[in-house]
Amino acid sequence: MSVDSALFHSALLALTPILLAALGGAVCERAGVFNIGLEGMMLIGCFSAVAGSWSTGSAWLGVLFGALSSAAYAMILAVGTITLRGDAVVLGVALNLLAVGLTGFLLRTVFGVQGTFSDPRLAGLGDIGLPGLEAVPFVGPALSGHSPLVYVSWVAVAVAAVFLSRHPWGLRLRGVGEAPDAAATLGVSPAKYRYAAVLTSGVLCGLAGAQLALGNVTLFSENMTAGRGWIAVVAVMLGRALPLGVLLAALLFGVAEAVGFRLQGNGLPQQATDAAPYVVTLIALFLSTARRKRRKRLKSVGPKAGGSAPRDPEPLVGASS
Repeated sequence: MSVDSALFHSALLALTPILLAALGGAVCERAGVFNIGLEGMMLIGCFSAVAGSWSTGSAWLGVLFGALSSAAYAMILAVGTITLRGDAVVLGVALNLLAVGLTGFLLRTVFGVQGTFSDPRLAGLGDIGLPGLEAVPFVGPALSGHSPLVYVSWVAVAVAAVFLSRHPWGLRLRGVGEAPDAAATLGVSPAKYRYAAVLTSGVLCGLAGAQLALGNVTLFSENMTAGRGWIAVVAVMLGRALPLGVLLAALLFGVAEAVGFRLQGNGLPQQATDAAPYVVTLIALFLSTARRKRRKRLKSVGPKAGGSAPRDPEPLVGASS
């Protein structure tokens, strides 16, 4: 198998839905809400984007429909976990299952078809080139010629990184997730920030679904997310809810999916190549868990092995400051 610009182009295409959904999950994680319903929100975004594009003839109105519908769907999780104090994991799994049944039902009701809906009137997002970059060997073909939402996802990573580390609202959001009682004593409403985080997650999942249904392809099929939302949850865990870490984790899965497609073209069975991203997910989770356990073991054994605490107090002072 050759490594060329087409492979990286395909990897970036596969990366984008996972990255957008994972950024939404990271924002929720920072606010103290474990959002495991990314799969269902993304699937709602897929269907709504296709329905909006088909009914209006505009791909961008379809993207808007997808973002708003997914945000409305995320409100179920927000009300259930924040206001009613329900279990976020149970609600997230329920939302994922509900989305599969709901979109399948709406596919038959709205479009009158089963399985897959595709129509010549369905407007896709199309691709745009980056001026001045297209002529650069290898880099140009890999980075240029994507749908606009691919570039939006790159900007979203930078915005999320600056927001969470620099902006007062982002710092308060992190404070709500780490110490909600302390934040409340300072006049910050944990409920408001958590609602905002879950709604933001819904919007990002809607964009992820729109990219998958109108950017990667131009159709809707039942359960077309095919576990990408679950991979996004893993990307949040591997990236420790940091935007750059989430980007690197999502890139890992995007490359795995692109390699799987390339191997399928070389004659490997489809079932084996389709499993490539999930095999990488399991390996990454195993390695991450082993590394965390090793660090905990070293922290617990370290002081005992030294026999006594360090004599030089300066590192302790620096750490506490």
